[in-house]
Amino acid sequence: MDESQFKALRELEKDSTLSQRDLSKKVGLSVGRVNYIINALLGKGFIKAQRFKNSKNKIGYMYILTPKGVSERIAQTQAFLQKKNEEYIRLKQEIEALREETEKSSKF
Repeated sequence: MDESQFKALRELEKDSTLSQRDLSKKVGLSVGRVNYIINALLGKGFIKAQRFKNSKNKIGYMYILTPKGVSERIAQTQAFLQKKNEEYIRLKQEIEALREETEKSSKF
């Protein structure tokens, strides 16, 4: 699962009634790309689509996370947190090394 699919999955979990246009605005992607992502998530069994009538008298879809989709979102969230935590530790070490370097340089 790539980052754009992960973002879409998270947004759909929050609001299953988002249109593809609204979802594209939330995740910062084109409507065409969101359509591709929705179809990929449907194909993987992470979401299912149900038709409904929305308030604008148009037929719309609800994109509901399946149990498989919820499990995948949790796994992806854990991987994201692990990656960001490792990045944080690396940056913290780099900042400390730069501080030490600056302190040594300022003594001259």
